[in-house]
Amino acid sequence: MSLSYDEYLLSNRDTHLADLKTFLSFPSISALSEHKPDVKRCAEFVASHLTEIGFEHATLMPTAGNPVVYADWLHADGAPTVLVYGHYDVQPVDPLPLWKSPPFEPEIRENRIYARGATDDKGQVFMHFKAFEALFKTNGTLPVNVKFCIEGEEEIGCLHLPDFLAENREKLRADVLMISDSSILGPNQPAICYGLRGLAGLEIHVRTANTDLHSGMFGGGVPNANHALAQILASLHTPDQRVTVEGFYDKVEALTPEERDSYEKLEIDPEDIMKSLDMTALVGEPSYTYLERVWTRPTLEINGMYGGFQGEGTKTVIPCEAHAKITCRLVPNQDPREIQRLVARHVEKCAPDGAQVEVELADAGRPYVTPFEHPAIQLAAKAYEDAYGVPCAFTRMGGSIPIVEDFDKLLRIPVVMMGFGLPDENLHAPNEHFSLENFDKGIRTLCWYYLGLPNALSNPS
Repeated sequence: MSLSYDEYLLSNRDTHLADLKTFLSFPSISALSEHKPDVKRCAEFVASHLTEIGFEHATLMPTAGNPVVYADWLHADGAPTVLVYGHYDVQPVDPLPLWKSPPFEPEIRENRIYARGATDDKGQVFMHFKAFEALFKTNGTLPVNVKFCIEGEEEIGCLHLPDFLAENREKLRADVLMISDSSILGPNQPAICYGLRGLAGLEIHVRTANTDLHSGMFGGGVPNANHALAQILASLHTPDQRVTVEGFYDKVEALTPEERDSYEKLEIDPEDIMKSLDMTALVGEPSYTYLERVWTRPTLEINGMYGGFQGEGTKTVIPCEAHAKITCRLVPNQDPREIQRLVARHVEKCAPDGAQVEVELADAGRPYVTPFEHPAIQLAAKAYEDAYGVPCAFTRMGGSIPIVEDFDKLLRIPVVMMGFGLPDENLHAPNEHFSLENFDKGIRTLCWYYLGLPNALSNPS
């Protein structure tokens, strides 16, 4: 008697976790040039693993940057084609001393796997690999046609993927785009994300003199680059965190009463968030709830600032240069390049006397919101409910997946964002981890989804 996919997954769990650990061990940090060989080795692992599972044409397709891993299996006659997107690159690991175990030596503790990329996005991409493997092994075939597009530059803004998509539009054509790179609401609280904020990044460089100066000989008579930068950064927000950049909110649409009501019904308690993060207060625009602030309102965040002496002890200098990194999260109708220009204009206008300011534009990605009535998306909600035993919520996500809007514009197919991470899994931070309970349930959710997709699309009612 043949195994069910559930039985297959249970009997092969240890092997699957060993494979996941191998995947997580590659330091595929796309932001750091010294890790370019590691990025390629990780891409090669993905292509090799997809071939082992049973996929065909697994290839590292070149871009002007890191390669895209493509693979397919197109033998389900008359069935829909699913394009699975994900990324194999990861964020830098700094500050390293805060990690309880080495970020590229995966470790399981309390039914969680700890490593950089565990939840963003290697662990979630890997669930699709194992779901299809289980279907191959138990059915000998797949219920749908499948194409993979796994990139290596998501964490640096998908720099070269838009050109790749345009050049390979026919090769990537599909009926549904599937992405697992987002979070559910909480343990046993599944959610489908139907909206993403966009992204606009900048770097500010301030210079005041041609060298650092002795604070005794020059203090009180020359401009200080750190002071100038602090003054500029302080001008970007009001005390209640509203962004002061002229024109920043001009194109932001008001939330509908229906949306606000649906978020209220989720009953997310801000006090729980404060406690989980050991915070004494939450901040934000006073006329919006916590969920509205982090899902549907634009932001401007200072991600890093540096200048002057930062070593141990004291060094009495007046720094001649200072720097800051900024990212804005954007909502529908906000154009990232326009926002970058508005912020740059504000920074240049607010520069104090004696400070020369240069603004360097960085990552940019458009926001995305989709209607969730499509049968491919409604099926995802049913798949979650089958695996988790509770109804699925529909939510937005405060983060960005920069390429989603490009996919939508180019392919014009429904985008199903089925995430399995948790909001507190430290993505982009030390001690990133992924719940193995969600890993197990997630693979079963995906198996159920792919088995049901042909019927859902042929009978949309």
